[in-house]
Amino acid sequence: MAAETPSWAQQAGQVSRLRGRAFEAICLASTSLALVSVMVLLLFVANDAFRPFEAEPALTFAIPVLPGLELFVVPVVLPAYLLVFGATLGLPVALTALYYYRRDDPAGEVAYATLGLPIVSLLVSAGVLVMFIEVLTVSELFATELALLVAVGAIYGHARLRPRKAVERLAIIIVAPVVALAGLPPAMFNDIVNGIAGLAGVGPVLTTRLFSVRELVLASPFLPVRWVMLLATVTLPVVAIFAPILARRRESREAGLALGGLSMIVAALGLVAAPALGVGSDVWIVVASVTVPPLAVYVEGVVRRREGMAGLAFPLVLIGGALAGWLLVQQVGFGMPDPWLDWGFLTNAHSRFSAEKTGIYPPLVGSVMMLFAIVILIFPVGVGAAIYLEEYAPSQGLAGKFVTLIEINIGNLAGVPSVVYGLLGLALFIRFLSMPVGAIIVGALAVGLLILPIVIISAQEAIRAVPDSHREASYGMGATRWQTIRDVVLPQAFPGILTGTILALGRAIGETAPLLMIGMPAIVRRAPDGFFATGSAMPRQIFRWSKEFDPLYRHGVLAAGVVTLLVVLLIMNGTAIILRNKFQREETA
Repeated sequence: MAAETPSWAQQAGQVSRLRGRAFEAICLASTSLALVSVMVLLLFVANDAFRPFEAEPALTFAIPVLPGLELFVVPVVLPAYLLVFGATLGLPVALTALYYYRRDDPAGEVAYATLGLPIVSLLVSAGVLVMFIEVLTVSELFATELALLVAVGAIYGHARLRPRKAVERLAIIIVAPVVALAGLPPAMFNDIVNGIAGLAGVGPVLTTRLFSVRELVLASPFLPVRWVMLLATVTLPVVAIFAPILARRRESREAGLALGGLSMIVAALGLVAAPALGVGSDVWIVVASVTVPPLAVYVEGVVRRREGMAGLAFPLVLIGGALAGWLLVQQVGFGMPDPWLDWGFLTNAHSRFSAEKTGIYPPLVGSVMMLFAIVILIFPVGVGAAIYLEEYAPSQGLAGKFVTLIEINIGNLAGVPSVVYGLLGLALFIRFLSMPVGAIIVGALAVGLLILPIVIISAQEAIRAVPDSHREASYGMGATRWQTIRDVVLPQAFPGILTGTILALGRAIGETAPLLMIGMPAIVRRAPDGFFATGSAMPRQIFRWSKEFDPLYRHGVLAAGVVTLLVVLLIMNGTAIILRNKFQREETA
């Protein structure tokens, strides 16, 4: 006969369950409160930025709160255009999303990806166009890429002709890029040596040099026309990345060639279609080059897997609904709102005389250039440090204790206030290294140091998640440690590394305190034309608008800047989620 449970045990179990339910309810309430608070804040900001209810004509509806009591009738005023777009865009999108949620969950992910990829591509295209407009010309980029191709060809040719000459190959790897890009000796080296000689009272020491391939290309009178250089510098590199992916998936070289041909044709159509649509041919070529190849590869993968294919219709529903609503509003003659966040806001500089004419273009360019510099400078350092700490660093003895101390300090540095990194940037880069005050490169280095511990920690966690059995299997097949890291560890850890890096960049783009400490100005009339030029960033400009006396700046312009920054952050975070899900799905397949 089974023993009966004592009464005190039953009471204890009831109390324990009651506490668990109370804790669950508290967690749910706190989470809901936080989400509602954030949503309310975002709605207020979006209302100030877009002014959706300031359009004519407006329709008034009386909504009774308590039926039968006239005192509790709430009048609701809605512009007519909102009703039109609600019928053509809002309702179809909501029904489609509901169908994905209830019937076809994979289609929802496909819909999110097919909508997010073009948005991310537009963001990348904007960055490329900014680099063309403000930093490099198309001919300079063409000459640089051609010089790099010559250097790579020299290295590859030496490896094929003299495969056993390791010392010669190392020399070629070092010398070829220098000769191709800067000449021998570089012009800057000549200037420094001759400047020192001039200070010593001696005439110029170095008067001759070997011109670089880049300089020879720029000096050539036979440069191709601009659109051909754009195809060569933008379209071909993107095709070179995605065409092999498609060819490997389809196990057909023709598939990769077809993707390359399609991308080139769509980009070249900009010469005819772009003027008809009122956009520049450069914009068309860049956007088409960055959008078509990745989108085609993703759509091909969805069609090949035959999973979630209904999600491919979501962008069509969205674009078709928006276009139908716009045409209907134009035909009927309904008024549209005059938002603060429009094309003029994105392309104009700050104006102290008129809030309606002010813009965020120079800080936007500065933020893009800072992100580019952070990726180039910080990502290799962070990932390299994580690889060393996880794969090479000793774990025993005095050296192991020192490595443990380093890891503890890296974790502590991730929690240091951002203003401290601003002080570090001020002392190290401006005072000690005499870099220009408020330069883009100084801001990138200061903010890069801020996110470096985050990049290292996220990369460590991703590398640590790779099972040791995979490493042991690689060693058992005769692979060296570096071959194991390169071919086994890094491919599996790459999704986590990439996700952590993108999220860290999302924090970097929103930092203000380090930029204040290094003297980055808030108001810049022109976008920076180089990484050592003085520039601003979106958080710095937004902070300046918050202190303006004119309420139009503090509400409308400030809200438009905040929405712009939030859109960039959401796109970056969404990209991280898409990439993480993609790689996780490939690992489990």
